[in-house]
Amino acid sequence: MHAIVIEDKQLVWAEAPDPEPAEGEVVVDVTASAVNRADVLQRQGFYPPPPGASAYPGLECSGVISAVGAGVTGHHVGERVCALLSGGGYAERVAVPAGQLLPVPAGLSLVEAAALPEVACTVWSNVVDRDRLRPGETLLVHGGGSGIGTFAVQLGSALGAKVLVTARASKHERLRALGAELTIDYQSEDFVRSVLDHTGGRGADVVLDIMGAKYLCRNIEVLAPDGRITVIGMQGGRAAELDLGKLMAKRGRVSATSLRARPTADKARIVAGVRDQVWPLVAAGLVRPVIHSTFALAEASAAHELMESSDHFGKILLQR
Repeated sequence: MHAIVIEDKQLVWAEAPDPEPAEGEVVVDVTASAVNRADVLQRQGFYPPPPGASAYPGLECSGVISAVGAGVTGHHVGERVCALLSGGGYAERVAVPAGQLLPVPAGLSLVEAAALPEVACTVWSNVVDRDRLRPGETLLVHGGGSGIGTFAVQLGSALGAKVLVTARASKHERLRALGAELTIDYQSEDFVRSVLDHTGGRGADVVLDIMGAKYLCRNIEVLAPDGRITVIGMQGGRAAELDLGKLMAKRGRVSATSLRARPTADKARIVAGVRDQVWPLVAAGLVRPVIHSTFALAEASAAHELMESSDHFGKILLQR
């Protein structure tokens, strides 16, 4: 088979050995994959794959099962699936633990399905499973125009929350169409003041943050009583000073998570939650993949350039 390998921080289309399914795994012939910020960091040398994961980038894919390993039940050769990966999506074939497989949602093509596993599992595991977002609460999403952001806006809205987002002004109209109640231009507006004004001074119950250190203090300022902040990215740095007094006064919580390095059993639990709670919303049309553009798999370098520019809205796909 062929795969994208990283050589001197460049993406190279090269021959690679075919994967074999270990016990509990299947092999998927990849139809499409997607570009995530973590792939860019891996290429740059800042985010190595966890032990045992494929060295090739790619944290999600869609395709057709071509081999089934020992101990796998409920799946068969020829089945159309999408999957959450620890790596390896930038390849023609990839081995996947069976617990990380998802059916292609009703109403979506096999290519479109590649846009969902990573964002659905990330958003659900944090906003729903960890932070327990409830109907009527306010969800603040930073980076609203990203794949994560466009999914979080839709899921939060579908769950009955009031969704507020920060994003470039050029993306605001599309975010409102997805369900955002308030859009904030982070380049010219103070999101703390905008959120507090919009909520009558109460603030946001849940904050989903991709910036890390740069936004930590302001996220605490914008937090409502009993609010929850979850950091899922460090685009604004990794070290910041935390005012515990302000956090305690609000009975707030700050947590930081990553999906890629979680144990296989934990990923299987998250995938099951997404299948049970999110996939019906996708089938009903309440949550849909937002796809900016699609590149050929061998043109992954151009897709990374687009990701780094932040000019995209939603997901960037790679198709065989």
